[in-house]
Amino acid sequence: MIRILLAEDEPLTRAGIRAVLSGDPEFEVVAEAGNGREAVELARAHRPEVALLDIVMPVLDGLTAAAEITRTVPETGVLMLTTFSADEHIAAALDGGARGFLLKSGDPRELFAGIRAVAGGAAFLSPTVAHRVIQQVKADRLTSAARARRLVGELTPREREVLALVGAGLPNAEIARRLHVVEGTVKVFVTSILRRLEVANRVQAAIVAHEAGLV
Repeated sequence: MIRILLAEDEPLTRAGIRAVLSGDPEFEVVAEAGNGREAVELARAHRPEVALLDIVMPVLDGLTAAAEITRTVPETGVLMLTTFSADEHIAAALDGGARGFLLKSGDPRELFAGIRAVAGGAAFLSPTVAHRVIQQVKADRLTSAARARRLVGELTPREREVLALVGAGLPNAEIARRLHVVEGTVKVFVTSILRRLEVANRVQAAIVAHEAGLV
């Protein structure tokens, strides 16, 4: 039996979700909340396997409630259920510790699958949400790569050569040997590269090298 906390401020919507869940004997709604603060309190009191939270709720919104439940009742997996699919809501929910994100307009089978996944310690995103997340990740990677290429393009040819070897994981002594210079010269180049790339250490510089396609 999977014990569920259902938090939804619209009574009719809450009743509808409860009715859907009652169709599966594996699920038991052990508590219902009409606002985020109540959801947090009930999660602490009942410690259900899954907290099913709406995002837009009075007193305390679902995103804040999700973060609070995750912090104080870590054994309860949070699954967001909402009409919204804006990227900022998805990111905020996942950053707050939610393990899943579903749209109310989705198939009830997605709801069942999401609850089972979260109760089992896994994560679950509805196909629509998963697509948006993937697209955002792709966009972030493209943006990161473009920035890396711009920064690397501002380096001198020799600095790019040194950066490529740093990206390959070579120590200063080996870089000096390959470039036929003294190790002190390599240290000067590396210091300049870190400053111009706006990074704090060699690992971050190596990441930029990979993103820019030098390695």
